[in-house]
Amino acid sequence: MSRQVVYLIGAGPGDPELLTLKGLRLLREAQAVVYDRLVSDEILAEIPADVTRIYVGKQGGTHSLPQADINKLLIDLAKQYGTIVRLKGGDPYVFGRGAEEALELVAAGIDFEVVPGITAATGIMAGLGLPLTHRGVANGVRFVTAQCGKDVPLSLNWDSLADPDTTLVVYMGLAKLPEISEKLIAAGMPADQPSMAVSQGTTDNEVVCRAPLSDLPEKVALEALEPPVLIVIGRVADLADLLGESAR
Repeated sequence: MSRQVVYLIGAGPGDPELLTLKGLRLLREAQAVVYDRLVSDEILAEIPADVTRIYVGKQGGTHSLPQADINKLLIDLAKQYGTIVRLKGGDPYVFGRGAEEALELVAAGIDFEVVPGITAATGIMAGLGLPLTHRGVANGVRFVTAQCGKDVPLSLNWDSLADPDTTLVVYMGLAKLPEISEKLIAAGMPADQPSMAVSQGTTDNEVVCRAPLSDLPEKVALEALEPPVLIVIGRVADLADLLGESAR
């Protein structure tokens, strides 16, 4: 039997042209593709018609297939087909649970390869013409996720995160935005820290909402932003006044 390989591929932040050439080639060579909700229809259209496709996406905490079942599915498919693509939005190793799947594949004796994708933070900000770091504005960047149970408070080191000289990027933070704003300010982040929320970034449906940190939750609610939403807190957001429109 031919070598069994599962390719964990990042599809990028939304714009189909941000998929890597290697990812595109493997999509066209795959015998089966297991994909998430955030993978665009344009990218799925690159998969040959005779290839097996299995949707395992989740939305609002509701899983079409639990993670343990996805792990088992990948193992079973690899034994059946040989060459499998596990296609994820963004990068498979940035809040994508790719390493969890890789560990299960290794335990089952199945080879895997990670094909990186452009993660939402870098792709969306670059699409807006904005940096994540900038000399004299932000000397570092931190990525965190706000994904947890619906009624479970976020367990983050707020004192560490409340650094006005660092850009803080929050993935999957729409539902928790009021809590994020409140706790960062309580930990010492300036209430007027420039901030932004970007809905469906890099796509034709992109919506950008900018406001001081204290006002961002209310403004996002008024504008009824829809997921996926990336939250960026830091002075780099103010560079939109100089760079944003010119980058379009």
